[in-house]
Amino acid sequence: MKTSASLHKKSLTRKPLRKMAIAVGLTCICSLATTALYAQTQTGSVLLVDKAPQIVVISGTRYEQFVENLPLSIDVIEQKELERLGIVDIRDLAKNLSNIEVKRAPARFTVTGVGNATGRDGNAGFSIRGQDGNRVLMLIDGMRLPRSYINGSNAFGRDSIAMNLVRQVEIVRGPASVLYGSDGLAGLVNFMSLEPQDFLQEKNAAPKEFGGKVVAAWSGDDHSRHLNASLAGRLNPQWSWLLSVNTGKARGLENKGVNDAPNIDRTRPNPQDDQSQSVLAKLQYQPEAGQKHSLSLEHVGKTSDFELLSSRAKLPMTTAAAVKGESVHKDFQRDHLSLISRYELKNDWIDHLQSHLSYQDSSAQDDGVTHRNTLADRVRKVSYAEKAWQFSLQADKLFKMPGNWAQRLSYGFDYSRIDVSNFFDGVDPGNADFTPRKYFPDTRDVSNAVYLQDEIFLGKWIITPGIRYDRFDLKVKTQSGFFPPSKLAATSLSDSAVVPKLGMLYKFNPNWNAYASFAGGFRAPNAQQINGVFESSTVPAVLLANPNLKPEKSQHIELGLRALFQDVNIDLAVFSGRYQDLIYDKKPLGGRGVAGDPAIFQTVNVDKAKISGFEIRGQVQWMKIAGGELSSPFAYGQTKGTDEVSHAPLSSINPAKLFAGLRYTTDHWDWQLNARHQAGKEEAELSSPYLPKPAVPPRIRQFLVPAATTMDMQVQWRVQKNWRINLGVDNMTNKKYWNWTDVQGLAANSLVVDAYTQPGRYYHASLVVGL
Repeated sequence: MKTSASLHKKSLTRKPLRKMAIAVGLTCICSLATTALYAQTQTGSVLLVDKAPQIVVISGTRYEQFVENLPLSIDVIEQKELERLGIVDIRDLAKNLSNIEVKRAPARFTVTGVGNATGRDGNAGFSIRGQDGNRVLMLIDGMRLPRSYINGSNAFGRDSIAMNLVRQVEIVRGPASVLYGSDGLAGLVNFMSLEPQDFLQEKNAAPKEFGGKVVAAWSGDDHSRHLNASLAGRLNPQWSWLLSVNTGKARGLENKGVNDAPNIDRTRPNPQDDQSQSVLAKLQYQPEAGQKHSLSLEHVGKTSDFELLSSRAKLPMTTAAAVKGESVHKDFQRDHLSLISRYELKNDWIDHLQSHLSYQDSSAQDDGVTHRNTLADRVRKVSYAEKAWQFSLQADKLFKMPGNWAQRLSYGFDYSRIDVSNFFDGVDPGNADFTPRKYFPDTRDVSNAVYLQDEIFLGKWIITPGIRYDRFDLKVKTQSGFFPPSKLAATSLSDSAVVPKLGMLYKFNPNWNAYASFAGGFRAPNAQQINGVFESSTVPAVLLANPNLKPEKSQHIELGLRALFQDVNIDLAVFSGRYQDLIYDKKPLGGRGVAGDPAIFQTVNVDKAKISGFEIRGQVQWMKIAGGELSSPFAYGQTKGTDEVSHAPLSSINPAKLFAGLRYTTDHWDWQLNARHQAGKEEAELSSPYLPKPAVPPRIRQFLVPAATTMDMQVQWRVQKNWRINLGVDNMTNKKYWNWTDVQGLAANSLVVDAYTQPGRYYHASLVVGL
């Protein structure tokens, strides 16, 4: 039986206002396009493509497009750069990118006792322009990667990518909801896996029947070792294949802590042993130039074992429940199967048709044990799983119109279904309140969407309007394992969203262009946020469900200017976004957190926020010296955020970051020296200088990171055509510094502040042998 809340939500989606919004949106788009075209039909010729640029991406429009023709900010990191810079995980990706960070707190979580998930989620995911977590959509070949999940001491991050299987990464800054739907509120990170052609068709070379490479890599920041082998072959002119296998081992991320004590005073990393295995297999069939089918199978597996010395009580132990040891085994598996087909039809309504069918099975298991002084051991077994189906169909058509203008119309349909489950089990002797249970019920998350985008080419103008209608349903599959022991049954939720966008780009000449864009965004709440509960007679804390959560919404404006000269490339973007109904996970609502007065938490919608800032990035080619080229890549970004109700700053915003490099390249050598400066965090940039705990005196101040400047260097030696040696040293001056993403919630008077520092000086190296 449906609850009143779910029926109320469902009724909202049927109101005429929704249909009116769709009609008005489509009418406005057509009107804008028609007005612009009519005003410009006498100017210039159709400008579909200027000089061929270096980089082609698909994330901006969902088909191949030149970066310089997109009215948005996008970063592209190609495979050769991933190799040269020694990028082995998503944390390394963000180091030189302005307004982008990846959180990686130290592994100082607990198994039982007071809930603490610090560092349990590893590389927790991307933060783009002040928004992080599941607000950033992460894809692998168009398939959604598993979401992050945190509950009490348990957390599962978003580091489910094997970088050795990736050929290119595209990062879209700002809302991507029109083309990709929910979870693209803050931006998009799209990973594209290796293709057979990466090894069979080298630039300016004849096609090969067989190719590949072997990579051996080592990095001192976590003492990781990786070995990768990729092979590709051509069965005949129509059929080709690829097999790439990767294995790795690592320890915990190093830091600048010096206290090696085996107890809560420890600031050195806890002992950690990581192992990873990944496989990518592809079979491609191309019967003719305009048709291609790709069947892919991807497997990523990671295991970690922790000895949590930082959880141990100091000697002498005075209570029976004192912790004398904790250990955890984590196991993550992700299997992905996809079939992608592309057709070139060239009829009256469709030039290209693309279909994408994917299945993904992801599961994470945490098994931990707490050894107590004289009491029996506690055991925890926590699991989280997603089984996902995804189907999309997209078509595009280029219409050449009278009056020297043209437009490319693309439209499509997206369907996704994610079955989410979790379970909490274990043993807790002497605790009558303990019972195996689900933190939230098994839930099916279904989304159906249609979208339309028009790319209008008119003289020096490229105008890109678009609109998307998305319908999502969060349906509780079963109450089993959840209600009881929960006191209230879980509820289902349905809603919809209409998201518009409009981009305009003007090319002053082949060297200069400017753009302006408006984009809406939205993010639907997930199963845990709606129905997640925690109730205990022994722990003075309560988490309440909230079946009335609304989707997050945003309106984002961006202005950009690009200079594209032979010796200078500059990309400047200024942005401002307004957010409504932001979801605040587990907001404190009251209570002192003591027996008889438990702390009360609930996930709620907060009113309004504004985030604005700017970025400037590019590269300068200085001169040719001794047969080589000297250049300087650079990037600087700054973001500010404000709660528009309380007018207080948003504490989560990362400080400004500057990156400047000096690079020298010859036929055989590539040398680069980098300087990276991040500003400190000031109290004036926080919503409150105190930690967000129940207001029990004395209040505790938040630790603030100081400003820091570090230096890195990378060298690549191309020994011969297919042999490359990559060497690097990071933090050359052995600087002690912290990242703001890692220390939020850390007390300024903490005795273990150094445990949260970044690695000191470390080295990394790799050998690449082409076949």
